[in-house]
Amino acid sequence: MTRELMTSREDLAPFLKGEPFGCGNLACPGCGEPIAMREVLNALEGDAIIVIPACCGSIIDGLFPYSSARVPILHTPFAAAASTSSGVLHGLRRRGFKSTTVVAWAGDGGTYDIGIQALSSTVERNEDYLYICYDNEAYMNTGIQRSSSTPLLAWTATTPEKDPKRVPKKNIIDILAAHHIPYAAAATVAFPEDLVVKVRTARRTPGSKFINILSPCPTGWKIKPEHSIKVSRLAVTTNVYPLYEVYDGKRVILRDNPNPRPVEDYLKAQGRFAHLDKKQVKIIQEKVDENWELLRKRADEIV
Repeated sequence: MTRELMTSREDLAPFLKGEPFGCGNLACPGCGEPIAMREVLNALEGDAIIVIPACCGSIIDGLFPYSSARVPILHTPFAAAASTSSGVLHGLRRRGFKSTTVVAWAGDGGTYDIGIQALSSTVERNEDYLYICYDNEAYMNTGIQRSSSTPLLAWTATTPEKDPKRVPKKNIIDILAAHHIPYAAAATVAFPEDLVVKVRTARRTPGSKFINILSPCPTGWKIKPEHSIKVSRLAVTTNVYPLYEVYDGKRVILRDNPNPRPVEDYLKAQGRFAHLDKKQVKIIQEKVDENWELLRKRADEIV
């Protein structure tokens, strides 16, 4: 590797000023993860350290010294994002870094499943860090295997069309809210303004914070790369993925959707649901309606 290549980033500095996540990452076309990372780092004004376990994110960011993120990144084993973040946090505070936000950045496999033990223990201690799950609803990095975030009746490589996933998606927000952490929220790359507000809210809130970001995977969802944002938006406008916040495990603020589109609009936009018949679509619609009504009843404020 030549000296010229090693210093090329300095030559580009005037063009990259103020942008904590640059171009040239290794994501697949249309992937929601780099969009989410860019919005999050901008909201944190680049004052962050990112802890990434085994996931798409650990590949997308790129290898040193050509990482797309212009903040320090620590790669860690699959199950250890939360516990490693706790160690980084205490090391920073001991060295006098009071304002830097420590962010655990993991996929749904490393959050809902493999990493949930460490996540639960750190938030039970109310460690002052931000855990972000970019939720693409399967183990996409290793071949589109089912996770507990995979939706009801969805296709994956381990839930084929003749035997799709038979149980609903795990409600990770409720699980975190049950720990009575100061802040938990659902966001998506399709509504960047909402995402930025939630990251800034988390940044100024002491204690453990959790944000789940719905992040489309064109390969795993069987959609065209240019349709990623459209499909993410449909998840919200059909009430499949409500946008809401939970403060201290109690106070719920919900983004209203008075005229929801039929869930079929969301399902038919993705090849992973192409095998569904009308009866199965109806089952999913009924489940979505039920969850929405329960959330509305819990909401202290609807905006």
